[in-house]
Amino acid sequence: MKILKSLLIVFCIFLSISVQAQQKKDTLTILEKFDKIYRISTSYQEYKVISKERYRNLKNQVADSIKDLKSKVLSNQRQIESQKDSINGIKKIAATFETDWRQTLAQKNSIRFLGIEFSKSTYNIIVWSIITILLVFLLYFMYRFKNSNVLTTNAKSDLIDLEQEFAIHKKKSLEREQKLRRQLQDEINKQRGV
Repeated sequence: MKILKSLLIVFCIFLSISVQAQQKKDTLTILEKFDKIYRISTSYQEYKVISKERYRNLKNQVADSIKDLKSKVLSNQRQIESQKDSINGIKKIAATFETDWRQTLAQKNSIRFLGIEFSKSTYNIIVWSIITILLVFLLYFMYRFKNSNVLTTNAKSDLIDLEQEFAIHKKKSLEREQKLRRQLQDEINKQRGV
């Protein structure tokens, strides 16, 4: 039993060492792998002798890395193109919104009057100018009416006074004429009767 436990412990240690070695092996960069293969290769005169199996393994790892990098580059390029298309679409939408916003703002800040579009400030100036001119005309005509009314009232009262004076004058003239006729008749009667 103790042997079994010790074998199990040795097996676990061996397993953990091999897993760590594989992880370390997988975490090496390509340059580190080239350096490692250079270090572990044997030398012959001024040349390095690399085992064919290690060379094939390194070649396959480099090819796989290049293939992975190419697929990542292609994927990134597709993603960049997709994002560019999205950005262009968003720019078009933004330009449409900006155009609509400018039109809405222009409509908000303008008023159609007599078929002509005016800015609100110009419209306000026109309206207040018309109101002011109409008020000036109203005050002018009220003044003229009041003066005319005063003149008419004075003329009427003068006419009434004149008519009364004329009636009095007519009455006095009639009385004077009657008196003169009586005197004339009295004179005529005196002359006949003499």
